[in-house]
Amino acid sequence: MDASTTRRAAFFVSDSTGITAETLGSALLANFPHVPFSRHTIPFVDTVDGARAVVADVERATRPGSRPVVFTTVKSEQILHELQLSGAVLIDLLSGHLTELEGEFGTTRSEQLGQFHGVGDIERYFARMRAVEYAIEHDDGQSARALDIADVIIVAPSRCGKTPTTMYLALQYGLLVANYPLTDDDFPTDDLPPAVAPYARKCFGLTTTPLRLSQVRHERRPSSVYSSLAQCTLELRRAEDLYRRNRVPFLNSSTKSVEEMSAVIMQSMHLRS
Repeated sequence: MDASTTRRAAFFVSDSTGITAETLGSALLANFPHVPFSRHTIPFVDTVDGARAVVADVERATRPGSRPVVFTTVKSEQILHELQLSGAVLIDLLSGHLTELEGEFGTTRSEQLGQFHGVGDIERYFARMRAVEYAIEHDDGQSARALDIADVIIVAPSRCGKTPTTMYLALQYGLLVANYPLTDDDFPTDDLPPAVAPYARKCFGLTTTPLRLSQVRHERRPSSVYSSLAQCTLELRRAEDLYRRNRVPFLNSSTKSVEEMSAVIMQSMHLRS
C-alpha cells in the first residue's frame, strides 16, 4: 500500500504566507507523534474561488474513516464558510483568541491580510535584514570585522549546526550572530582562537556525538579522514575541553532542532530580540 494512503492529510491554509498556520498547527500535531500525517501548506487563500480549490484538494485527500484536518488562520467569514463545506476537521487557529482580545481591548480586529508576516514595524524589519547580512559576512569565520558588536559568536567544529542556527537567530530575532569553525589549526591550545578570544563572553559552543558528526560529514566527503569516526571523536573532545577551560557555555546539537538550540542560546546568553 502506498504510504500516502496510510497517512491522515493535514492542511495548513492561510490568507497570507501560511507560516503561522503551519507553525501553530504543527505544534498541535506534535502532541500526537504516533499518528502519521501528510502535510500540505496552502498560502494566499484570499478569495472564495481559492477556498473552493482548497476544498477540492481536501476532498481528494479524504479516505474512508480518516478525515483530513485543516488548520487555518483565514479571517474572512465567507472563506471560512467555504472551507467548512469540505467535511474536514476544521481548526480555526485565531477566531476564539481574537474574540477574547476584542472584548479586552474594546475594539474590533483589523481585516487587513498578512499583518504578522508582512513588513509591519519597518524599523524591526530592517534590523532583521541587517542581521542577516551580518550573519552572511561572518559565516564560518570569513570575517573578523565588527565582532565587537556581535550579540553572540557561535563556536564549533565543522558541521555541528553553526550556520543554520546563526541564520535562524538573525532572521527570526534580528540578532547579530557570527560563527567560527574550530579546525586543526586552532589546536593544541588552552585559549580560544585569537580571532574570537577578545570576545570570549560573547561565545557559545556547539557539540554533537561523534557518530552523528561522522554521518553528517560523510554526506559531504565520504570515506575521508574528515568524516572518520576517529577524527570526529578527537575534534569534539578537543572542542569540549576548550569550552570548559574558557567557561564557554555549550550544548549538544545532536537531538535538538534549530529552534530549540536558538532558544537555549538566547536564554543562556540573556539575549532579547
